[in-house]
Amino acid sequence: MRVLLFLALLASFNDDEWQERLGRERYRIMRDKGTEPSYSGTYAVPGTSLVYLCAACDSPLFRSQEQYDVGNGWPNFTYPIAKESVYYLEDWSIGFKRYEVLCRCCNGHLGHVFNDGPPPKNLRFCINSICLKIENQE
Repeated sequence: MRVLLFLALLASFNDDEWQERLGRERYRIMRDKGTEPSYSGTYAVPGTSLVYLCAACDSPLFRSQEQYDVGNGWPNFTYPIAKESVYYLEDWSIGFKRYEVLCRCCNGHLGHVFNDGPPPKNLRFCINSICLKIENQE
C-alpha cells in the first residue's frame, strides 16, 4: 500500500517538483528526454549480482547479469528485469526510427533499445547511467 501511495504521489508531480526531486541534469535526461555524454556515467562496466533501479521512482529495471559492454560508454542490457518494467515509444528525433525506453511506473526516459544485441533476442537496451541506481543483491 505504501508503494502505491508513493507512485500516486510521483504521478501527480509537476515540473518544478520533478526538478527538485531529480536535480538539473537528471531532470534534463529523464523528463526532457536528453542523453548523457558517453563514458560520463558510473555504470558502464558490468557488475555482479546487482539490480538497477529507476533513479526517479526506485522501480527495478535491469540486472547486472544481463549487462554487457559494447564499448559505447553507456550501460547496455539484453533485456529488462521484467517486460512490464518498461515501455517503448517510437522516436524519430534524430532522423531515423528508433525506440525510446521509459520506466513504466514514472514515465521517466531511460534510453533506447536497438535490434543489434546478442542472440537469441538480438536486443540492446542502451540506458543512460544517470537514470539508474544500484541495489546490491549479494
